[in-house]
Amino acid sequence: MDLIYTYEGGYIELLCLIMYLLKNNIRPANIKNKTYSPSLFENLISLEIHITQNIIKFMENNFGSYATRLTYYVFLSEEENKEIIIYYFILNAQKYHQNIIYRRDLKCVSEVLRISQYVSHESHKLKGFLRFRELENKILYAEMEPTNDIIIIVSNHFKKRLNKEYWIIRDVKRGLLSIYDKKKFLIIPEDNFIMNAFILSDEEKDMENLWKVFYKTIGIKERKNDRCRMNFMPKKYWKYMTEMEEEI
Repeated sequence: MDLIYTYEGGYIELLCLIMYLLKNNIRPANIKNKTYSPSLFENLISLEIHITQNIIKFMENNFGSYATRLTYYVFLSEEENKEIIIYYFILNAQKYHQNIIYRRDLKCVSEVLRISQYVSHESHKLKGFLRFRELENKILYAEMEPTNDIIIIVSNHFKKRLNKEYWIIRDVKRGLLSIYDKKKFLIIPEDNFIMNAFILSDEEKDMENLWKVFYKTIGIKERKNDRCRMNFMPKKYWKYMTEMEEEI
């Protein structure tokens, strides 16, 4: 029977669980969020452990801020076994400390680097592709549907980029809203909002129509190359871009 250790919450709770397991020399078959549904041959174990925010400082002091950030990006990924990958990364980091990031011969390190790079790459694309639209109440509103759970990364970017505006970023895939009030942003479930209340302003509608006309006018039909366009702008982003709505 495989023993699967579960945690409740987010990144901090996962790190605290991993540190507890390492301190007590426990090697789990896997680690999963409490929402995980076990198979017939798996047994879920939930432990009462102390949760402390200082775990981040401990990680940075012992393994370096870069290695800590890598584990956070892995946590934000949709990788099926991300928790156990982070577990073995930290296990080996106890031996190699800040040099752990150079041990690419270790499977857990190569996996952490691969996954974190993918998450970083996707968040970088959305920082450039995300389209804000003005609502009737003058709030800027944007939708996205990323593969990974990167709404906090994207929100931190636009907190600096659009710090003088009120804005809302919606992760359609996960049903989350990031709401910014010119000081800080808060990520909440979209169930707390009436989604059809997000009505575009007349100025925004006019600008979008003008942009569509401009986009069609400058395009050369004979030179259209969808494969080339998808290399620079993956098709999964098209439905959230004004000029591409009619091409999906």
